[in-house]
Amino acid sequence: MTVTGGGHRYVAPRSVAEAQRVQEELRPLADLVGPGPTAPSTVAGLDVAYAESGDRLAAAVTVLDARTLAVVDSAVSVGRPAFGYVPGLFAFRELPALLDALDRLTVRPDLLVCDGRGLAHPRRFGLACHLGVVTGLPAIGVGKTPLVGEWDEPAPHRGAWTPLRDGGEVVGGVLRTRNGVKPVFVSVGHRMSLANAVDRVLALTPRYRLPETTRTAHRLCREALAAASA
Repeated sequence: MTVTGGGHRYVAPRSVAEAQRVQEELRPLADLVGPGPTAPSTVAGLDVAYAESGDRLAAAVTVLDARTLAVVDSAVSVGRPAFGYVPGLFAFRELPALLDALDRLTVRPDLLVCDGRGLAHPRRFGLACHLGVVTGLPAIGVGKTPLVGEWDEPAPHRGAWTPLRDGGEVVGGVLRTRNGVKPVFVSVGHRMSLANAVDRVLALTPRYRLPETTRTAHRLCREALAAASA
């Protein structure tokens, strides 16, 4: 199944300046209003694992039934980082492998949930924005830690959240997914509203702090990397 049908073909940049120019050109194409799917049938998790040497990676996509959270499809792509380690340009290291894994799926997901950021990015164009624009699919980012911004601590109960602000702009939400547990950082990527993104993350966290999409994709990419190394 080919999902890279957003109308904006991915071309690997050859320099930092070119990568920044690509971000500037694509940023206006990200739909940050949505509202996006409120009852998706399938939701995909995307994650990437790196070898200790840093010269090999495994990208994994797991597609879950949004109601049961059972994995209905998955794919991996093992290769090498496509770009150097440059703050703010991390998406360029992972995009080719993630797009390859997405193209290996047989089930087209209704929503992409990235282990990373979308709008909550120094140039307002993180991995979730880039993947959403390139694929045309609704996308959100869920991070364990913030990359930018300031926030008030949300109330300690599950479902409480506060705005994540950067430079006076709301760029995401700080969401408590478990009672008394550290929050996660949600940001819009493409074709989703922030309120809907928060609701979708809550639906994906019935038992643990991190979404089931992230947990299943993380396991798969670690397993694929271990197998490739062996």
